[in-house]
Amino acid sequence: MKAKFLLTIGMVMAVGQWACAQDAGSAAAPSPDQYSPSDLTAMEQKLEQKADASGLATETVKKYSTDYTMLAFRSQTGKAELHEKFADFYVVIAGQATLVSGGRIVNAATTAPGEVRGDAVKDGKEIVLKKGDIVHIPANIPHQLVLAKGDTFQYFIVKVQEVN
Repeated sequence: MKAKFLLTIGMVMAVGQWACAQDAGSAAAPSPDQYSPSDLTAMEQKLEQKADASGLATETVKKYSTDYTMLAFRSQTGKAELHEKFADFYVVIAGQATLVSGGRIVNAATTAPGEVRGDAVKDGKEIVLKKGDIVHIPANIPHQLVLAKGDTFQYFIVKVQEVN
């Protein structure tokens, strides 16, 4: 009887360990997210149709624990902006724009917690961005995308929390 009891306990433990191992293995392991140039172009074409009166359309692609990805389309110069906690990484998909960064925001106003918008960036550094360029804009840096009349600008954004 004692041997039968020990055998039963051993089998229950073995089955329990196997079940736990199966549960751990069945949990979806994180995998890399990949977006090909053609994937991004297709997403951008749909986004262009959603542009508002200011010439801007954005879409969050995916949210993670401390960062997220977005797509953006612009057909006009954007507002000046500053993100107190988030850095922006832009990957230019198509078009051309001038990034003005640094300096100060004219008529700055807080629009949401940690978010400031304004009319323009004054006394900033200008960088011309074009297809294939990648730029990092640190948190707390005023920045603005300026477009020439008739130009469009499509870009993939990675927003990364740099400040707690």
